Amino acid sequence: MAKRDYYEVLGVSKDASDAEIKKAYRKLAIKYHPDRNPGDKEAEEKFKEAAEAYDVLHDPQKRQQYDQFGFNAPGGGFNGSPFGAGGFSMDDIFSMFGDVFGGRGGFGGFSGGSGHAQTRKYRGSDLRLKVKLTLQEVATGVTKKFKVRKDVACPDCHGTGAKNGAGVETCPNCHGSGVEIRTQQSIFGMMQTQTTCHVCGGEGTIVKEKCPKCGGDGVVKGDEVVEINIPAGVEDGMVLNVPGKGNAGKHNGINGDIKVYIEVENSDIFIRDKQDLIYNLLLDIPTAVLGGTVEIPTLDGKSTKIKIEPGTQPGKTLRLRGKGLPAVNGYGYGVGDIIVQISVYIPKTLSHEEKKAIESFRNSDNFKGDNSTKETIFQKFRNLFN
Repeated sequence: MAKRDYYEVLGVSKDASDAEIKKAYRKLAIKYHPDRNPGDKEAEEKFKEAAEAYDVLHDPQKRQQYDQFGFNAPGGGFNGSPFGAGGFSMDDIFSMFGDVFGGRGGFGGFSGGSGHAQTRKYRGSDLRLKVKLTLQEVATGVTKKFKVRKDVACPDCHGTGAKNGAGVETCPNCHGSGVEIRTQQSIFGMMQTQTTCHVCGGEGTIVKEKCPKCGGDGVVKGDEVVEINIPAGVEDGMVLNVPGKGNAGKHNGINGDIKVYIEVENSDIFIRDKQDLIYNLLLDIPTAVLGGTVEIPTLDGKSTKIKIEPGTQPGKTLRLRGKGLPAVNGYGYGVGDIIVQISVYIPKTLSHEEKKAIESFRNSDNFKGDNSTKETIFQKFRNLFN
């Protein structure tokens, strides 16, 4: 895919100031950050594209070369940018452009202002839970409590990893920066590479004397009761994210999340169709022929009476407005309906008297469908296959 003009990528004019360029990049980086767009490859590419554009335009020398020569600047141009090729991780991008985010290194990972040590915080892993819900719980929303076995802050060292408050000291390898810079000779001259410090893991500090309970990690296995609020209207297969309730991060790092997988149990009464509920009403022959009043169950446990018109045909549907399921967090069209699908029960065995009564109607024109009735039934049958 052809590279886009860097000014176009950031949405700024060619005479934009450095502050305007920084503001435009910050806006795009927040919008397309992978944490906000999990699994979205297009958003990730736009995030990297914006980082590449900012890498060039915020540097006066690179910007001057780009303005004069475009992508064909001397020395190979900008086509070989590691951002465009996906060579840098998200933490690498934020660690290089931390000053754009008000002295913070983005949404996690690195922290610290530009020109200062940029250290890494450990993030705990996510946990997964499966929750089974009834349709009644889906209709109202519910709070569930779970006893979760997970990594928690060590009670002896309070998560620091240090024995008896021994504290920590600056890493002697990276001198508190959290990174190692290596210089090596290549065919292009001396090259520098920056990697996470292998001694402190990017934290910039090391524990003087490790806590014997947690081995210096600052976390141990423990139980915690977690309350999870599940909103009304959720559907089977949905995944809810509960931030900060997952495994604790080492050395008082960032807690992971809990991913809650929703499973909705089948109902003996209703069939769910998104926000609508389908109810099959089985009428007896006298009610279908003569009409009457029947009760329809609802999710709140109270039944609703509906009127059956005389001569109601099998396959007819009635709709009870607002008796279905709500939209989850407002995403939908309000509250769904209960759709009543009518069928008529035909008995398989009859008594002698019942047979005589039915036989008396055999030759009655009222019990024979005319052509219009046959056409209506045929049309309904045809619609099933369209």
